[in-house]
Amino acid sequence: MPKTYQAIGYGRISDAGDRADEGNSVKNQRLIIEDFVKSHPDIQLVDFKIDSDYSGIIYERPAFQEMMQEIVDGNVNCVIVKDQSRFGREYIQTMQYLQKTLPSYGVRFIAINDGIDTLRDNGDADISISIKSILNDAYCRDISKKTRSALQTKRKNGEFVGACTIYGYQKDPQEKNHLVIDEFAAEIVRDIFRMKLNGLSSLKIAGELNLRGVLSPIEYKKSLGVPFPVGGYADKENAKWSATTVIRILKDETYTGVLLQGKQTTYSYKLKVLKDRPTEDWARTENAHDAIIRKQDFELVQQIMDLDARTVQGEDKVQLFSGLLICGCCGNRMTRKIVSYKGSKYHYYYCPTGKKNGCTDSKMVREQDLIDCVFQTVKAHVDSVASLDALLDNLSAERINRAMAKKCQTQMQTNDRQLRQYTSFKTGLYESFMQGVIDKDEYREMKAGYNAEVQRLEQAQALLAQEYEEIRSDKSTRFQWTEVFRQFTDMTQLDRKTVVQLIQSIRILSKTELEITFRYQAEYDKIMRLVQEQKEAV
Repeated sequence: MPKTYQAIGYGRISDAGDRADEGNSVKNQRLIIEDFVKSHPDIQLVDFKIDSDYSGIIYERPAFQEMMQEIVDGNVNCVIVKDQSRFGREYIQTMQYLQKTLPSYGVRFIAINDGIDTLRDNGDADISISIKSILNDAYCRDISKKTRSALQTKRKNGEFVGACTIYGYQKDPQEKNHLVIDEFAAEIVRDIFRMKLNGLSSLKIAGELNLRGVLSPIEYKKSLGVPFPVGGYADKENAKWSATTVIRILKDETYTGVLLQGKQTTYSYKLKVLKDRPTEDWARTENAHDAIIRKQDFELVQQIMDLDARTVQGEDKVQLFSGLLICGCCGNRMTRKIVSYKGSKYHYYYCPTGKKNGCTDSKMVREQDLIDCVFQTVKAHVDSVASLDALLDNLSAERINRAMAKKCQTQMQTNDRQLRQYTSFKTGLYESFMQGVIDKDEYREMKAGYNAEVQRLEQAQALLAQEYEEIRSDKSTRFQWTEVFRQFTDMTQLDRKTVVQLIQSIRILSKTELEITFRYQAEYDKIMRLVQEQKEAV
């Protein structure tokens, strides 16, 4: 009595390309296998497995693994596929399965369109399997190269090629390679940045969002039925907001309108393990989509996060001066300490370096005295910046632009003269070398020095030309920084938001003397000189 084979049919489609190809559709693969079984009475089809959206070079496919388990359990002894490429495309692993694994379990393998049937092996089956495996592997390699090249071109052109958008954005319904703002999520992102600027720690921000019942990014995407990253730290049931999630949002430059892609790659088309790429190899496109966060706010948050952001024990807010206080003696960061005296607690800042480590004249400053002094200084500086508006109103914008344009032109002319001079020096230098006035080493050293000066001047010229063009077209943003200070004109007390937005550093020189470096200090000094020059010219 002839043997009856208990067969399992297997089909696979990898992507939209397979779906578009009617010959490789799931329906067609099943029909071909069922028709084949009907004409072979020695085969009984007991099951059918399908893997969707899985490449042929990957063998950790759910349905494929289920099929292999059926083989191991002894439930089936025959595997039928439309063609060998549906089983797998990677040469080494495919050969391992077809020439070792399946035969070791006594399993018959049939690839219908390729004419392969290991039961009727007359010596040609192994050769056919090998040739087909090599061709399928080469196909994968070719497709991989073409896909990488196409994606690289799209990234360079500023097109979004990711499967999942970041929280706050969604794919444009009219153009899938362009991002548009998801207003609901974008408002949450703005809240996160606002809370950070107000001095809240990342952990506290996460807690606030969870308290408000705001869905975490991955749960929000699940609720909308849109693609979301899998396998990450947040890919779990009912994921909540965490400090890590908040930090990732705060550090993502995408929210300023910059599209950053190509951060990771694979070692080869056969290995799906990701590796990080150097920052200089990323594809970066400015103004690729609408910004959710202003660049100046984003940059300020990065500076805040670079500070020593420790929280007060038992509280959720970052310490008022955390990361900003510098010892006037050794330049190291100062530390906050609590001193108990007669039942009361006093807060001080001191330099932890100590005399043994080089700090010979450190000062201990009482926190309240520091707060009072800094508040008065900041208030005066804010008032000074706010008064600039009145000063600028008395000077016509046209006259200011003319004066600034003239300064740019004068500096550009000076740089141009220096460039011509260095070019002349280089020409004379070569003549001096040829005449034996200087030796080879002297020639190389002097030439390198001249080249460095020429490069410096050329870079300066490019920046001045850009500034000059902005002044001429009245697009200069030189006064926009004053808005940062003007929002604090009605301040009545010092808080973390005020400190981090207005102050770059505080240097403690003595118990009664400190030096505050404000943000935009150079811009402030420049505009004050300009105003003074214009007043004197009147």
